[in-house]
Amino acid sequence: MPDIDPALSGTWVFDPGHTRVGFSARHAMVTTVRGTFTDVSGVIVLDAGDLASSSVEVRLSAASITTNNAQRDEHLRSPDFFDVETYPDITFRSSTVDEVDQDSFMVVGDLTIRDVTRQVAIPIALLGVQRDQLGNLRAGFEATRRLDRRDFGLHWNMPLDAGGLLISEKVTLEFEISAIKQEA
Repeated sequence: MPDIDPALSGTWVFDPGHTRVGFSARHAMVTTVRGTFTDVSGVIVLDAGDLASSSVEVRLSAASITTNNAQRDEHLRSPDFFDVETYPDITFRSSTVDEVDQDSFMVVGDLTIRDVTRQVAIPIALLGVQRDQLGNLRAGFEATRRLDRRDFGLHWNMPLDAGGLLISEKVTLEFEISAIKQEA
């Protein structure tokens, strides 16, 4: 595997205006509902010489969930799902970062939703690194990870008359991250 450019070492902060954390789930077994969290923050600390010393932390405000349907969004914020009054944040804290191929990484860590923490592995692709129009060094990443929402205490559902459930148990998380290196 190629070495990571040492100049990339340092702290990278998510640019919330250019970062999207979303999800998709089947509804009524016939359509897909997509949503996003509009309040996202995160930090990547990269040690190019020793990836084991690198870390990733992400925080989502559970109340910032939107599916472009006010009634559904309020239900998702309720105790049936995220219970945002009791559990305002969804967090991820890495325990390991490994390069698995050029520009491909496996980030393993603890994902906490509500009061449930589970270890998850997230394959992440580095899309590129460029200076933006303001001179900031910016890196782009993408990732997807499918999870069983019941593993995180999100059990609410309704059976359908023809069989099956109203909401799929499997949910796909979607990450589109733009991070800016903090330079002196």
